[in-house]
Amino acid sequence: MEPRFLSGRVFVESAGEFLVSCLCAQWCGTCREYRPGFDSLATKFPGVAFRWVDIEDEPEIAGDLDVENFPTLVIQRGHDVLFCGPMLPMRHLLERLLETFLAQTAEESAQYARGNAERLGWQGLADIRARLPE
Repeated sequence: MEPRFLSGRVFVESAGEFLVSCLCAQWCGTCREYRPGFDSLATKFPGVAFRWVDIEDEPEIAGDLDVENFPTLVIQRGHDVLFCGPMLPMRHLLERLLETFLAQTAEESAQYARGNAERLGWQGLADIRARLPE
């Protein structure tokens, strides 16, 4: 699958099991610098959907999620939220975390998503997939 831009905002749109969303803002210089590295991961992981969300242009996608720092990443397997929070804007950190999640079975991911109170709190609240337009 070739990565592509849709509507100027979506990098890869796929019915893939995994979704990586980067919640940022256009005015944020750190976000602008991070984007090429984020986008390049779509080539390395063609079966994963990557979505760049400018929370000022698409506030409905962030929903009630309180984004305090940029970039904030949400990694999902189906509707299970595996990661939600700010991450240093270094491509290799996201790459390594994604490799770890991709190595899990679906059952391991489901258990991980509910493995502690913090991750339980992400479920529903950080479900970006549920708020994406069809």
